[in-house]
Amino acid sequence: MTGPVVVDCEDVAWFRDAAEMPSAARGAAATLARRIGLDGYRSSEVALAVSEAATNLQRHARDGALLLRVLRTPDRAGVEFVTVDTGPGIADVEAALSDGVSSAGTLGIGLGAVARLADAFDIHSLPGKGTVMAAQFWAREAGDGPTGGTTSVASGLTRPISGETSCGDAWAVRIDEGGPETSRSSSSDAGRGGAYGTRSPGLLGSGPATPGTRSSAGSGRSSASSEPAVLVVLCDGLGHGPLAALAAEAAVTAFRRSAARHPEPLLRDIHGALRGTRGGAVAVARIEPARGRVLYCGIGNVSGVLLGPDSRNGLLSAPGIVGSQMRSLRTFELPWKPGGALIMHSDGLTERWNADAMPGLLRHTPAVMAGQLLREAGVRRDDAGVVVVKGDW
Repeated sequence: MTGPVVVDCEDVAWFRDAAEMPSAARGAAATLARRIGLDGYRSSEVALAVSEAATNLQRHARDGALLLRVLRTPDRAGVEFVTVDTGPGIADVEAALSDGVSSAGTLGIGLGAVARLADAFDIHSLPGKGTVMAAQFWAREAGDGPTGGTTSVASGLTRPISGETSCGDAWAVRIDEGGPETSRSSSSDAGRGGAYGTRSPGLLGSGPATPGTRSSAGSGRSSASSEPAVLVVLCDGLGHGPLAALAAEAAVTAFRRSAARHPEPLLRDIHGALRGTRGGAVAVARIEPARGRVLYCGIGNVSGVLLGPDSRNGLLSAPGIVGSQMRSLRTFELPWKPGGALIMHSDGLTERWNADAMPGLLRHTPAVMAGQLLREAGVRRDDAGVVVVKGDW
């Protein structure tokens, strides 16, 4: 069994203006592909695929938007685009991906060709509601077929409030490779225990937490964790605009730099890093596949949900502002079930989304899942951020 793999995402731009989207997105995609080192031929393929996707949104979709971003692993970089629209949806996705079918109904290359040009491709369409599509492009020789891309266990999306270009929501994921707990503990761990609690399954925010016992997994002092784990953070900087984005960026930077390995000490490190900023709502989770559990600790209006094929369990956050007013922390534990996903999102997405309204959601990649949640639950009067962790590793 291989360990979890994470691909870092660097959002570049959302394209929303239908009139200018195809030309603007195509030019930006070609420039971005060349900037990260893709050769001229591959860069032109990226531009062609992005142009087709953008033209499809322009001609057929309602409220269509295209996100262009960079993907990075330790040894290479790629380009990804994600499209989100609110309808009308595609009644027959397989037919739309067939050769000779143009998504624009004209001389376009068609979605099937976009899928072949991409190294990884996923699409989820809900007739009457909307479509989300994601495609990755990595370096490859002319004439070669798709490489399969790099499958990440986590992906997310952020979208600024209407009228802004800076987003005050940010997320990040990293892998804890395992090893003795004390070998990488941060100074903020020392001498601070963590009270764990468990909740009964239920709807988001429902049900009380039951008192837990002090655990070395929270204090970082004596337990050992030899198996890899996934750590994820989501920050919603207070307000919106550049100052909120500055707070969110500080939270992500602290998360990446911290030697802490569990939610509570990570939140303490982030709390210190956010002093002097606006502060924000922050949640941190640790997923331990080998132990079959998720540990979660949050402050403020960040929602956490463990979504399974037949279940939805909410994860509680305490009131407060990280960087300003952070009360005593409590980490909650729930079982990690195969086939499920951890979803964390800011209050730029309403909590009232229903997975049953998005049939087949769990069969798709984290990027497409995040796009569907943004489409289904996102609001335009606030920054929005959502991250999804999913994998049967």
